[in-house]
Amino acid sequence: MATTTAGRRDLHAARDRLLPRSVLGMVVLILSAAVGAAFSGTVLYAYYSYQLNKANQKIASYVSGFDQRFHTAEDTISAQTDNAKSQIQQTMAPLLKQQAVGSQMSDALNKAQPAVWFVHTLDNAGQPAVGSAFVVASDSNQSLLVTSFNTVQASTHNPAPAIFVRKGSDDLRATLWTWDTSNDLALLIVSRPNLPKLNFSSNDLHIGDRVFAVSGLGGSGGSISQGFVNDVSSGLIQDDAAVGPPGQGGPVIDTNGDVVGIASLSYRPLGFGSTGVYFTVPVGNACARVLRCPGGTVAGSGSQGGG
Repeated sequence: MATTTAGRRDLHAARDRLLPRSVLGMVVLILSAAVGAAFSGTVLYAYYSYQLNKANQKIASYVSGFDQRFHTAEDTISAQTDNAKSQIQQTMAPLLKQQAVGSQMSDALNKAQPAVWFVHTLDNAGQPAVGSAFVVASDSNQSLLVTSFNTVQASTHNPAPAIFVRKGSDDLRATLWTWDTSNDLALLIVSRPNLPKLNFSSNDLHIGDRVFAVSGLGGSGGSISQGFVNDVSSGLIQDDAAVGPPGQGGPVIDTNGDVVGIASLSYRPLGFGSTGVYFTVPVGNACARVLRCPGGTVAGSGSQGGG
């Protein structure tokens, strides 16, 4: 009990030391608290002002150089855009070139195919023989077509197999009129008037010129392959426009769609063949025995027979 009483006395003594016993003491306490609060507010305001000023300086620094950085960014983006376009154009160039070549081939085929026919007959062993032929002249009675002698040579003997030229649903009986074995050329006649024909080119060929070999066999009524001239002379055109059996005898045309030669698989002007390139018969060779070409006008040979 004595201990409890002593503890209470200690608590009262501590309270008396902390709390003032007069109004003046209370005023002093409140004033001290107010001064402390004011000082704390001053410190906080000073810190706030410092941070605000620092932020304003950063903003001012950013704004002052913004225009320059903006223009620099624009120039960088523009340069990168131009560089990207250049790279895309370089990447696309082969594709665009191929697309242009494809369009050129399509145009050449569309121009030539109305005059190009598929030839089918039999060879000396009675097996199918095929090739192509193209119309070189036509009037109100008949039409003349040049083809490969290699395709129709069996018809130079008796009994002669029938020769037919076909385009779409038309399958016409053709007559072998004349031929030239050395140039792998033959002339056919069909009793179909006013057929579309091809013109002979009057321009000289040069090494590197683009040419097209046209066949009468194809899903759209014909097919075409492109190549380049590797060599040319008065009796020789060497090019790499691919030719298969259905294409022999078909026209080899230039970029204008005019005939510069006749496709062949057996023409050997140098006495030998070659791999990957073809010896095309120059169109002028057709005027030697197969056709008459007075004044540049193509007409049928006046006499039957051949080499």
